[in-house]
Amino acid sequence: MRHVFGAVGVCAALILLGVSAAMNWQFGFSLGKTAFDSHILGAASIAADGMKALMPFFIFSALRQRNYTQALGGASLWVVCIVYAMTSALGFAALNRSDTSGTRAIQAEKYEDLRAELGRLNQQQGWQEKHRPAGTVQSEIQAAKQNSRWTSSEGCTNATVDKSREFCENYHKLGSELAAALQTETLRKRADEVRGKLGQLNSLAAVKVADPQAAILSSLSGLDTSRIDVALTILITLLVELGSSLGLYVATSTWRMHDSVRKPVPEPVKVVEIVRPVPKLVEPIQLALPKTDIQHYFDERIRQDDGSSVTALALYDNYCQWCESSARQPVGLPIFSRQLTDLGVQKAKIAGKIRYIGVKIAGGAEEDDPYDMAQVS
Repeated sequence: MRHVFGAVGVCAALILLGVSAAMNWQFGFSLGKTAFDSHILGAASIAADGMKALMPFFIFSALRQRNYTQALGGASLWVVCIVYAMTSALGFAALNRSDTSGTRAIQAEKYEDLRAELGRLNQQQGWQEKHRPAGTVQSEIQAAKQNSRWTSSEGCTNATVDKSREFCENYHKLGSELAAALQTETLRKRADEVRGKLGQLNSLAAVKVADPQAAILSSLSGLDTSRIDVALTILITLLVELGSSLGLYVATSTWRMHDSVRKPVPEPVKVVEIVRPVPKLVEPIQLALPKTDIQHYFDERIRQDDGSSVTALALYDNYCQWCESSARQPVGLPIFSRQLTDLGVQKAKIAGKIRYIGVKIAGGAEEDDPYDMAQVS
């Protein structure tokens, strides 16, 4: 499962690294005076972003090797790359948030203007008196022009008799009704046009603020909207830059979390035997040789038990602990194994591990050996 988590983390870190590289490329490209200069600066920006992601591996590797000068140089370069990347990311994020907020503000203002105009049009339509359709009124006007009174009154410009005056009065009323009908038609067409524009606007235009995210955070925190905008811009920058610079190192840690550190095996100590000459006139006296450290260890720490066994590495680790507690210098593992065999301790390979048969460690149980000791002979 840790391999799956590691692979997903690496993919996410690479995506953030690609986003950061694109921001750096755009920033570096904009600094060039010519096209060639822009491409050079853009390539340098991408290289700096790659170094920013790889530098943690180099720094911690140098620290593990205790090469502090190299680690300090890598840390200095890492800081420079991060600062450069953050400046480009801050500019990119600020510009995009400003453009998005400005566009949304224009849409909201246009939406409110159209709604206000539609309200005015509906109000003007309500002021109009009841009248017939414009086509009907125009037909009656054309019919009135065919009347003899129209001709006798010279187009209602010289009405001298009562019937002509009555006819012309009705004619002018028809003209007034036609004008009202035409105005109503104009208002209706304009209202339909405004409704169409309102329907074409994006739903985001209906909001009353340019940046709803900053507005809701401002209402929750009590801070000014401008400060919220700055904080959100910095947050986006930190997400991209920290994720791209440390994401790979953190994601690959899942493959290093179960690694165990092997204890170095001490080098074998050379044993030098000093032989003193015995005078010829004196009979040689057989003296008991002093016990070796391994014999002392055998007497103090090992108990014979026919039904027990102990792994070679567990016995050797216990011997190293005994040497450390008694201020003695331990011998190497091959010499330790050979001298135990000389003392009559038998060993055999069981389940892929070398074990000593018929013995056990006094005062404690054997610990499981994490390594394969098949190389011990």
